[in-house]
Amino acid sequence: MTTNMIETDGVDLWTEEFGDPAHPPILLVMGSMTQGVLWPDELVGRLVAAGRRVIRYDHRDTGRSATFDFAEQPYTWHDIKDDVLRVMDAYGLESAHLVCHSAGGLLGQFIAVERPERVRTLTVIGSSPLGGHEGETILRALTGQPQPEGSLPPPRPEFTAYYTQLITAPPPADRREQVQRMIDEARVLHGTALPFDEDAERRLQERVLERARDLSSVVNHRLAHAACPDFEPEGVLGRVQAPTLVIEGTHEPAKPGHGAIIAEQIPGAELLMIEGMGHMMPPQVHAELAAAIIRHTAT
Repeated sequence: MTTNMIETDGVDLWTEEFGDPAHPPILLVMGSMTQGVLWPDELVGRLVAAGRRVIRYDHRDTGRSATFDFAEQPYTWHDIKDDVLRVMDAYGLESAHLVCHSAGGLLGQFIAVERPERVRTLTVIGSSPLGGHEGETILRALTGQPQPEGSLPPPRPEFTAYYTQLITAPPPADRREQVQRMIDEARVLHGTALPFDEDAERRLQERVLERARDLSSVVNHRLAHAACPDFEPEGVLGRVQAPTLVIEGTHEPAKPGHGAIIAEQIPGAELLMIEGMGHMMPPQVHAELAAAIIRHTAT
């Protein structure tokens, strides 16, 4: 395992590489406002043991990557998308297997449409279809607005209830409250089917807090969306050429049913439902997740 801080186009991005550089490369792309270390170490280890070169990284404004004064240096989700290609370029990868989680799945889908020659295979986990505007669906759910016909399925009630109260909650008073809030959020995203390990989650969130240059800078991802709300092209998933695996948990709280819509729109895509999984990737599902990714990236 080696860590590298890559600098490209004025952006410093923290990256971490595992495995033999001669092995097929997998680039892990996390979701919005989320550090690369949220890709579970055990899952990464299983992929490496199966003969994969694995790279994960922190998005801009998360973890150890560069933070921005958004008023002075605004950007959009097009820039966050292009950071995926910047990481590939820095490692000399003409193409890679993209394995993407949540909003990272939107980035992976967009790149598969826009730059098909750079995507060997695509795996999206807990994501929404590109062009579906899932952010608008979630916002309507949180503000009690009706969902127009044709909208994506809304989040589950427990998700809506938690984030509705969070919107009006005061900021955490201290570090202890900050960590507890991060744990509470993870518990909701974990789903209701599998046991939740609060001690393990506390260790992970302490790690996230320690790694962050500026934890508050993650809000810039929301500002980036507001700066270009039409980031997502519509009606383009039929152009995806990469073999695609779509993974969703049966207890997905944030984007239930979105995986099936992705699989319907991408030619030849496979849908895998993982029993008990919510939005996150807990230890109970690592073996099944890894086996699916290993099989898919062997194509």
